Amino acid sequence: MAIFPSAATEAESAALTRESLLPAVTTLLGREDVVPFTEGSLPVYAVGDDLVLKLYPPVYRDELTTERTMLEVLHGVLPVPEAVKSGEQDGWGYLLMGRLPGRTLEEAWPSLSTEDKRRLVPELGELLATLHAVDDARLDVLAPADWADFVAAQRAKIVEHHRRTGLDEVWIAQIPAFLDAVDLGTPPVVPLHTEFMRDHVMIDPDGRVTGLFDFEPAMRGAAEYDFVAVGLFVSSGDGDLLRRFLRGYGRTIDPRRCLAYALLHVYSNFRWYFEVMPAPPEPTLDALATAWWGSGQRAPE
Repeated sequence: MAIFPSAATEAESAALTRESLLPAVTTLLGREDVVPFTEGSLPVYAVGDDLVLKLYPPVYRDELTTERTMLEVLHGVLPVPEAVKSGEQDGWGYLLMGRLPGRTLEEAWPSLSTEDKRRLVPELGELLATLHAVDDARLDVLAPADWADFVAAQRAKIVEHHRRTGLDEVWIAQIPAFLDAVDLGTPPVVPLHTEFMRDHVMIDPDGRVTGLFDFEPAMRGAAEYDFVAVGLFVSSGDGDLLRRFLRGYGRTIDPRRCLAYALLHVYSNFRWYFEVMPAPPEPTLDALATAWWGSGQRAPE
């Protein structure tokens, strides 16, 4: 008898709540000390004090392979959760992993002083640089099979994508010419988190990084694809913090290429970004690139 409901489509999956899945989770684990987390795109549960369970509905089943592989490869290299057990039940995937100590950087951010933030962001830069330097054949299972093909496919549907998210036509009209003018080149392919943001970094009470998590959307591609989330959700338009992050990472960035990848990003939503990011001095994509990533052109001090 099945314990998990059907979730073969995105709509079926979205209709399920973490609370409605709780009886299935306790049956799967054979224990009652399970509490749903409120954050995250997939159902995630605290199991006791030391473990976390993540579920992968059938429609997202392939993401289990991605996340498990990343954790297995990165364990001992980066502070990531340890993959304890994984499997499948009624077409659902599941991954039981160790729980990272501390709280998310997003939760802690408002209480950190300016000096705390300045000290912390170079450490985050080092963390991302270490991830991008990992070279392991096991990561060949990550998508896409060809980065250039992925970029071309994203480019082919970019206007439709941004129109669907509700972006103003003033901005949409600029996108094709902007992308035509940006040379993305043929960059080396590296492991990408794709959502390197405060929400996915854990810190301890002293403000030290204790871990990086949430690897189910990981990919292999150009390193600058990860700087999209850095500019939007770590430095958030603060040029000084971005420069300090890049000092830790050890490189500068091209703001126009970062904006191009932001436009091409799988989860791109500029209507939302404009609500949470500082406005550019004028409504052009070049001005936007400078406002959000421009300070990254300066050499790390």
